[in-house]
Amino acid sequence: MNQSRLQWKVGLFVLIGLVLLAGLLLEFSKGLTLLRSTYEIYLRCDTAGSLKPRAQVLMSGVQIGTVSDIRLAPTGKFVTITLRIYNEYRVYKTAQFYIEQSGFLGDQYVAMVPQENEGPVFRNGDVARAEAPFNMLEVARSATGFVKRIDETAQRLNETLMDVRRYLLNRETLTNLSVSAANLRAASERAVGVVTSIDALISTNANALAGTGTNLTIFSDQLIRFAGQLNGVLTSNTPSINESVKNIEASSAILKSAMEGVQAGKGLAGTLLKNEQIGGDLKEITQNLSITTSNLNRLGLWGVLWQHKTPKQASASTGPRQLTSPKNPND
Repeated sequence: MNQSRLQWKVGLFVLIGLVLLAGLLLEFSKGLTLLRSTYEIYLRCDTAGSLKPRAQVLMSGVQIGTVSDIRLAPTGKFVTITLRIYNEYRVYKTAQFYIEQSGFLGDQYVAMVPQENEGPVFRNGDVARAEAPFNMLEVARSATGFVKRIDETAQRLNETLMDVRRYLLNRETLTNLSVSAANLRAASERAVGVVTSIDALISTNANALAGTGTNLTIFSDQLIRFAGQLNGVLTSNTPSINESVKNIEASSAILKSAMEGVQAGKGLAGTLLKNEQIGGDLKEITQNLSITTSNLNRLGLWGVLWQHKTPKQASASTGPRQLTSPKNPND
């Protein structure tokens, strides 16, 4: 075989091997974006987790791009993830981005979930928001704290049960509880007996109770009729009642005016009450009438008419004139 021809075959074989190796490298490194036109979308997230560059960007399980870069913001509060999306895929701005993991220990990737697929689409350089990835370590720490709290709760519950057993379920408490149950049973038996007696009493006096109920019904009907009649009487005599009330009010006003006049000394009654001389004369007349009445009761009418008259000097003296009784002949 010619030497040059052999070298040419070896070189062709090496070239084919290099091409195949490059293809395998591109395939397994997920760097096929070098051969396809793309546009960039920037994702902002609180943490990138274990996401790495060249990770896949999947939409409904289909790769639509790759992660080209992950950078921490200067403030350190968020991470910016650069996505290279193939130009043939249109991503609407209503879509939601998540950082998920393939399997339990697999690589993380960016998952895009489309929504209505309406409105504007992402252009080169647009910014979107992504949900933080699921952190197993944080969940494990939270679970550890939760288990610790459960342990503390169980310990407190155990202490509470011990206190209940010590103070509530002791022999004295159980004895009192048994006695209370026996008393309650006896009381319930007596209550059943009372209810039975009442039932028997109602059964034996059913006719009387029915008659009483009938009488009550009749009485209530009569009372309703009486109330209706009384209402009719009041309605028909409302003008007269109003006039009577007005007359009473006018009489009370007149009486009040008369009493005010008497207190002020007006009229005969007011003059009699306010004039001291007339009051004294009335008092003297009253005393004389009292003495005369006493003499009439004691001597009679004939004895009063024939009694001896007192001297004029006595009549001229001050004070009321008194009637003297006649002397007894036997004195």
